[in-house]
Amino acid sequence: MLNALEVITTVVVGVMVGVEFSVAFVMNRIFNALPEDSDQLARAHGGRMLGAVMPFWYIGSLVLAAIWAVAGWHHHGAGLVVTAGGLLIVSVVMSVLLLVPINNRGKTWTPENRPTDWKEQMNRWDRYHYVRVAVIIAAFTLLVAALA
Repeated sequence: MLNALEVITTVVVGVMVGVEFSVAFVMNRIFNALPEDSDQLARAHGGRMLGAVMPFWYIGSLVLAAIWAVAGWHHHGAGLVVTAGGLLIVSVVMSVLLLVPINNRGKTWTPENRPTDWKEQMNRWDRYHYVRVAVIIAAFTLLVAALA
């Protein structure tokens, strides 16, 4: 049973990392290359769509890592899993305090109602997101290492 939990947790966190990596290094670059108001509209739509899913994914990943840490407490790699869980907590706190407030504003913007500094706010979101991606990559790496 523990083996299944380890694999499921690693896959769930790994796919989350892939999605967030794609947002940071693929989707946002595509959006930035779109003409006129399309960048802002694409970001608003992405914010609504992923903003509805990612909270469950982040919390679910954290819960799975916590269950793994408890269930495998006396097994090899438990310290790695606990550290990964700590990093996932950091990613959730970063999300709630730094990224979600910007996303909540941005997902309601249209070309008619967006603030004049919308690009600066999106650039700030991007910078925070790069850090969050690094944090969840580190967590994922620790989970993979705990499998060995």
